[in-house]
Amino acid sequence: MAVSLNILIAALSLVAFSPLCLCSKAYGSGGYLFPQFYDHSCPKAQEIVQSIVAKAFARDPRMPASLLRLHFHDCFVKGCDASLLLDSSGTIISEKRSNPNRNSARGFELIEEIKHALEQECPETVSCADILALAARDSTVITGGPSWEVPLGRRDARGASLSGSNNDIPAPNNTFQTILTKFMRQGLNLVDLVSLSSHTIGNSRCTSFRQRLYNQSGNGQPDLTLNQYYASVLRKQCPRSGGDQKLFVLDFVTPFKFDNHYFKNLITYKGLLSSDEILFTNNRESKELVELYAENQEAFFEQFAKSMVKMGNISPLTGVRGEIRRICRRVNHAY
Repeated sequence: MAVSLNILIAALSLVAFSPLCLCSKAYGSGGYLFPQFYDHSCPKAQEIVQSIVAKAFARDPRMPASLLRLHFHDCFVKGCDASLLLDSSGTIISEKRSNPNRNSARGFELIEEIKHALEQECPETVSCADILALAARDSTVITGGPSWEVPLGRRDARGASLSGSNNDIPAPNNTFQTILTKFMRQGLNLVDLVSLSSHTIGNSRCTSFRQRLYNQSGNGQPDLTLNQYYASVLRKQCPRSGGDQKLFVLDFVTPFKFDNHYFKNLITYKGLLSSDEILFTNNRESKELVELYAENQEAFFEQFAKSMVKMGNISPLTGVRGEIRRICRRVNHAY
């Protein structure tokens, strides 16, 4: 994929909406996060993250979706504290081993590349948790989505939670109520659920939606809320057994562009995951939001940006809690 790096970096400087906040009270925390946190201690921090994300996208158009997913999976487990990035060591059992992350979470090497560059520029200053938040924003912008000011000042956890990762992250086959409950536990609401569930870029594995094709309710029948022609196309590549890791685009119309086609797909019953389609079929309020975002991309972009700021404020470590890791995959005392 030939992409002009200068154009990509320039795109990251464009803001689709006015900055959303100057400071942000972190949910479940006594501390405040604010976009200017590194203005004096590491003024080039955001520029460094933007540049490396742009280069990664030029090499691998899948990477932005992977970086967005890392931030989401981090924040839903113990808050936005980079616990997801830790490898297993000593008493730490890595969240990378959990069902939602095993064989699917990716982008860890790129986060380490960003961290190394920041350590060269301003040692022991920028947290891995903030790198995840910035990379998620830059990934959205570089694929055509909205921008927002990222509140900063998170610190990094000294531990991880494998059980939290297995239990707290919404799964593709969860019911609507289960997914909503998992969002509400994080201080998020139904509007956040619909906007943040938007798989407008990225891929999913065959094993994540096979049930819809062959045995949705345990009766040997497919999910009838999935367009049957679309289902027949998927069955050719996703058999009843085998091919678990085969990848399928989540938005077959514009798979690498951040836009509102995801919601248009749901209205025509062509959402790939059950957890996507139920936004349109299982709840009146979420259905109305799907219809709104399918019709009005600007409304979706504006809400997505607001919800990303809100999610990024889940229980961060601030002040003297946690640490600033020197390497994102291990805690400092492991040196």
